[in-house]
Amino acid sequence: MVLGADIISIMGNAPFKNKYAIVDDVMQKFLKRDKDRTPDLFLYALTFLHTLGSVEKKGYKIKLVKKENEEEIQTTLFD
Repeated sequence: MVLGADIISIMGNAPFKNKYAIVDDVMQKFLKRDKDRTPDLFLYALTFLHTLGSVEKKGYKIKLVKKENEEEIQTTLFD
């Protein structure tokens, strides 16, 4: 989850903000942040984000999904 948050922060800043970005460009920025990161870690985190619906894909490009003006009622165990 921490790696996913890092991808979100990368994609939330220029030049990727609100645009489709090539996956390799985002991965290069991700790998530069820590010497112990691998492309596999990037792909696992990206798959996690895509599963949650935080990232959408279009060909070889990805974009951060923003849900605005959407009211969701969070369910609890006690309902």
